[in-house]
Amino acid sequence: MKKIQELEKVIGYKFTDRELIFTALRHSSYVNEHHMNRLDCNERLEFLGDAVLELVSSEYLFEAYPKMPEGELTRLRASLVCEPTLAFCAREMNLGEYLSLGRGEELTGGRHRDSVTSDAMEAVIGALYLDGGFASAKEFILKFVLNDIEHKKLFFDSKTIFQEMVQGNYEGEISYHLLGEEGPDHNKTFSVEVCIGEKAMGQGQGRTKKAAEQMAAYYGIMTLQAGDVCI
Repeated sequence: MKKIQELEKVIGYKFTDRELIFTALRHSSYVNEHHMNRLDCNERLEFLGDAVLELVSSEYLFEAYPKMPEGELTRLRASLVCEPTLAFCAREMNLGEYLSLGRGEELTGGRHRDSVTSDAMEAVIGALYLDGGFASAKEFILKFVLNDIEHKKLFFDSKTIFQEMVQGNYEGEISYHLLGEEGPDHNKTFSVEVCIGEKAMGQGQGRTKKAAEQMAAYYGIMTLQAGDVCI
């Protein structure tokens, strides 16, 4: 109960029906381990929260970018509500610390796994929608997901942005090279380097090769923006 009160302070919302937030934070591994009804995990709330998140983000982007065509709006929305972005938002509010996990999931790093924390973010949105209505869910999304959009757009679509910056301005092909990987199969960390021709432009790490490439591209963008590049 104390942890839930702490989370409510972080969110800035006090639940009338506390069972909703308990359910939103309850992973299926916990339900299975404690022989609970399979519907007592957060998957149904995640389903609802996903729909609310898509509506709120669509409305926000429609208003915020009045001259952006539909295709670009769709791509931007996808980058803002994808698993890595939601997991990033969850880390910022330390959501993983409040989850109820089964012992196996706990021991294998589930509390910090992107797929687990991103699902929990959507479940919390679903719980807020049911408890406080659309306005409460929207306030949470604006505060914790749709904040600092320009940086998130840069970070989570960095490969595309890096490619656009390089094309026509620098000679040499963009390539990504796996430098190494660490950790057990269920919790690996990959290291990747991005190059223009033979010149290294940035290195990144991530729990997947794709995430590591995005991080490398992000630092590549920082290198290009610094202007100290001779290719």
